[in-house]
Amino acid sequence: MRQTRIPCVIMRGGSSRGPYFLASDLPADEATRDAVLLAAMGSPHQLQVDGIGGANTLTSKVAIVSPSAEADVDVDYLFAQVDIGKALVDTRPNCGNMLAGVGPFALEAGLLPTTGEETLVRIRNKNTGALVEALIQTPGGEVTYDGMAEIPGVNGTAAPIMLRFREVAGAKTGRLFPTGLRSDVIDGVEVSMVDCAMPMMILRAADLGISAEAAPAEIDGNKTLLARIEAIRMEAGRRMGFGDVTDSVVPKVGLVGPTEGADFAVRYLTPHAVHKALAVTGAICLAAAAKCPGTTVHSVSKPVGDIAYIRHPGGVIEVPIAMNGAEDVAWAGMLRTARRIMEGTLLVPGRVWAGGKPAALAAE
Repeated sequence: MRQTRIPCVIMRGGSSRGPYFLASDLPADEATRDAVLLAAMGSPHQLQVDGIGGANTLTSKVAIVSPSAEADVDVDYLFAQVDIGKALVDTRPNCGNMLAGVGPFALEAGLLPTTGEETLVRIRNKNTGALVEALIQTPGGEVTYDGMAEIPGVNGTAAPIMLRFREVAGAKTGRLFPTGLRSDVIDGVEVSMVDCAMPMMILRAADLGISAEAAPAEIDGNKTLLARIEAIRMEAGRRMGFGDVTDSVVPKVGLVGPTEGADFAVRYLTPHAVHKALAVTGAICLAAAAKCPGTTVHSVSKPVGDIAYIRHPGGVIEVPIAMNGAEDVAWAGMLRTARRIMEGTLLVPGRVWAGGKPAALAAE
């Protein structure tokens, strides 16, 4: 059977990378769409050798973009985390790193016009319902990726992309603290369960006998520790209202502790491996929790002002944040960068999806 051609752009968004698609180029049926994404990334396979996945959770991500039907929103963005070892596509979480590429992708796809030296792109995240404003550099009316902005976890510099997240508190559960408490105890460990941009369970690393500045490989190699964290995560997922989260990447896990040169340190699990840097949405959730007395983060953090400084394996990330009362977030910001890496046509086996344009007809 002939293969099916799908237009595709591969981009780095923040410290993640993956294919960006127009929703109109993918199957409308969710089950078929997920089958296409698995085939595209080469999952399930630990090397993803039969697809374009990078055999890492940070490079097994997908962004799906479409025009928005909302009057005050420019584009909709659906994020998909494609499991490496399982035939699983999870669209419950958001990814703020991949989101950094949505504005440039949408502009270059012609979904909206540029508006001068900078263009504001209003993005509705369909995973969580959050509204995000992205300020894209468009000198001369064209997207540029060149600039002097640096972000931890990415080499070199690029054009700055300022993201401002709104409507992020309680995006998945309706409450910043889904259980109604700022900390609970699970399996003898104090845990804060927080829903802000990304649902998380946050523990003090010291309570598990490790450091919040431990090397990621040290944590990844401690199978006993990971098993205990996963057991706690299962119960946290239930208490947060997500039911059985065995096959879900939410809630994510944060192991926090004190540090020098920042407000606090974290090791962020995605959730079964340590992130080599820190997810944007995770950083926002951690910053919000650090602003709230009674949380595990607040207990180890220096006082957080208008900007939270969070140390992670790739450096220190800055999260401008404004609260709207005791348990609501007015907005949270983040400086990111992105780069368009490759554009062209992705091929998936026709047995997976016979839609689109067959590869054999490419030259016609």
